[in-house]
Amino acid sequence: MVHATEASDDTLHSTYRLMARAFTALRIFTGLVWLSNGLAKVFEVGFYDWHYFSFNLITRGAARAIATDASRKTWITPLGAVYREFVLPNWEFFQYFLTCAELAVGLGLIFGVASRLAALGGLLLLVPIWVMLWHTGGYLWEYPAEDLFPLVLLAIVPAGRVLGFDRLLATRFRGRWPF
Repeated sequence: MVHATEASDDTLHSTYRLMARAFTALRIFTGLVWLSNGLAKVFEVGFYDWHYFSFNLITRGAARAIATDASRKTWITPLGAVYREFVLPNWEFFQYFLTCAELAVGLGLIFGVASRLAALGGLLLLVPIWVMLWHTGGYLWEYPAEDLFPLVLLAIVPAGRVLGFDRLLATRFRGRWPF
């Protein structure tokens, strides 16, 4: 005879496994998005037409255009000034920094290596642009639903511990691995 507490423990355990797998899928998919945009910057190819499927990725040139547009349109003067007076004039450095950062975020999420740190890095790259474009009348859910919320969730939840290297690192550091 199965007791009610044993049945509820089994249900809790299966729910935990299901959620862990869901976060793993979210982590890997989000990592693929970041990796593909990083690779678009490496190869400077942003448009793909496979006859039955066409899509765009963000190249270094497109990223500069987005940053330029956002810095000109923002009502947050200090943030816009940082982009106009520091980031954009030094684009020769920042285009490669952005490329490396996107590749690192993508690989970190896909392989579950410091996955929380990778998600936080993605947020640090994305939030300033999003904030500068808040008031421009864009589609309300574009950045939050596609980019921000998945990264926020992945920064909170240690999703790299399921099918990721964070699990091995957590064991190696006796549970003190913060990612």
